[in-house]
Amino acid sequence: MLVLTRKSGEGIRIGDDIKLVVVEVKDNHVKLGIQAPQSCAVHREEIYLRIQETNMKAAGLPSEVADKLKGFRKK
Repeated sequence: MLVLTRKSGEGIRIGDDIKLVVVEVKDNHVKLGIQAPQSCAVHREEIYLRIQETNMKAAGLPSEVADKLKGFRKK
């Protein structure tokens, strides 16, 4: 994992199409602004994991396979 230090108002680029900007740092919270093409899905991690779980249930995967896939994603 690449770890970068940025101040409020500063940003980073991911490729040519994605820009992240630190909008605000307050107490223990960081607000990020994200510019990305509509074709690039951007979700908070807890929402992404919920979507994955819902999709696995809809696909009818056995629970042991779903659990292994969850562990694989977190690495």
